Amino acid sequence: MTETTAQKYWEDFYRERDRVWTGKPNVLLVREVSDLTPGSALDLGCGEGGDAIWLAERGWRVRAVDVSVIALSRAAERAAGAGVGDRITWERHDLAHSFPAGSFDLVTSQFLHSPVAADGERDKILRHAAKAVAPGGVLLIVAHAGWPTWMTEAPFLEFPTIPGTLAALDLSPEAWQVETGEVIDREWPGPEGQAGRREDTVLRIRRLR
Repeated sequence: MTETTAQKYWEDFYRERDRVWTGKPNVLLVREVSDLTPGSALDLGCGEGGDAIWLAERGWRVRAVDVSVIALSRAAERAAGAGVGDRITWERHDLAHSFPAGSFDLVTSQFLHSPVAADGERDKILRHAAKAVAPGGVLLIVAHAGWPTWMTEAPFLEFPTIPGTLAALDLSPEAWQVETGEVIDREWPGPEGQAGRREDTVLRIRRLR
């Protein structure tokens, strides 16, 4: 099978370092999910598994997907070490071409950004994500809203906005309710310890029926 551009990019990305992420869950995921009753969860773009492991430790049954085999292998090893390997199923998907089957009480997309994504690809993936939410369940989308303030020569990238994401999802107001729609400004230090800030968007949307 021919490797896609996204597969090649992210395999190379993870291959360059033994560990990329801290292993801690995303703080905005923790903020938005801590009050939910554990059930089934789908973690899109799970990376090295920090979010999936945190969810499993709190009683969720997790389907965690990523395009990178290297990332999934590291995540599965960490989950086994944390004693929650039996609560997480790991699957490889290039979400632009395939999507996990089933419905879930929580579908979470944390920082689903890619420098090699085609136009409209993220919107298509998020529409699939919405369809995977079970009645009564939650779709959680967290994204960067801009570059950190310490980046003086940032490359061009059109970051998603809350209105833009909602427009792309095109959800029926009779069937969905926005519970959180917020831009968060927080400290974001640079790789050399520079002081800085960064804005993120948080969308928590509940499927009513």
